[in-house]
Amino acid sequence: METNSSGGGSSSGSLGSSSTMILHNAVIVTMDKESRVFRNGGVFVVQDRIKAIGQSADILQQFSQMADQIIDLQSQILLPGFVNTHVHTSQQLAKGIADDVDLMTWLHDRIWPYESNMTEEDSYISTLLCGIELIHSGVTCFAEAGGQHVSEMAKAVELLGLRACLVQSTMDCGEGLPASWAVRTTDDCIQSQKELYAKHHHAADGRIRIWFGIRQIMNATDRLLLETRDMAREFKTGIHMHVAEIPYENQVVMDTRKVDHGTVTFLDKIEFLQNNLLSAHTVWVNHTEIGLLSRAGVKVSHCPASAMRMLGFAPIKEMLHADICVSLGTDGAPSNNRMSIGPFYF
Repeated sequence: METNSSGGGSSSGSLGSSSTMILHNAVIVTMDKESRVFRNGGVFVVQDRIKAIGQSADILQQFSQMADQIIDLQSQILLPGFVNTHVHTSQQLAKGIADDVDLMTWLHDRIWPYESNMTEEDSYISTLLCGIELIHSGVTCFAEAGGQHVSEMAKAVELLGLRACLVQSTMDCGEGLPASWAVRTTDDCIQSQKELYAKHHHAADGRIRIWFGIRQIMNATDRLLLETRDMAREFKTGIHMHVAEIPYENQVVMDTRKVDHGTVTFLDKIEFLQNNLLSAHTVWVNHTEIGLLSRAGVKVSHCPASAMRMLGFAPIKEMLHADICVSLGTDGAPSNNRMSIGPFYF
């Protein structure tokens, strides 16, 4: 690597905190509208913004005199950071505690007791460790799937320099809730999310967004669903929810909500399906429900590792053919025991 000093000389150097920088001699995958790829490309960066991209020779000729650093990437690949759309940062310390069990045992006997006993410091450390692993695999932005102590998550995200949509794990009824969670009322759930939005939305120079969360339909009253829907619309923010993870969930919804299929059918009935909904997993859906998701503009987060481990695979091909926006997530650490979204280790 080479670094230009203010006097125009060059010496060995590395990425630092320079206000202006050229990265050159790289294979640059832009992911822009034209899907441009530069085989010998260069980028000119001013502080935290890319100001120009093109062939290395052109970038060097035009911007060398302005650059504090000039770094030769030696034909490495340079591409935008990955976005991991389903992460439980609170679960990073729980690798290995829930192997080889079904989902309901996983939640009720392993994960929720663990999460409910986390301290604020635990959440901060867990988010730091999770974020470091995300960065290592090339992730620069993630969507939190629901956890505890969101303020500590935000503190860690700000320190790490990541972008994130943070969500509180929100439940107000149902089976399996630890004692400290079972006392939460619907009013508590709604008010706490409003307070988190007021405190942290657009924090860290705009890198942090607060979304609203529903952990799953079996632990949410109709009132919580409807008020979360309306609140997200009022605040112009997103909703992150686990949807149609296992057949048992659909059966419970059919029995208790009196619909003919399951979660997606019921959410459509109450007009919860909106274009601000990130629907995690969404495995057990039929053709009609795929159409409902598509028409509403719902986005789906597909987590291949947890799908193989416990849930089954969503009908991704059919979703894509229906023009549903499908993204990729890792889920929490106990779902796959790692956060490696980049190389897709499986």
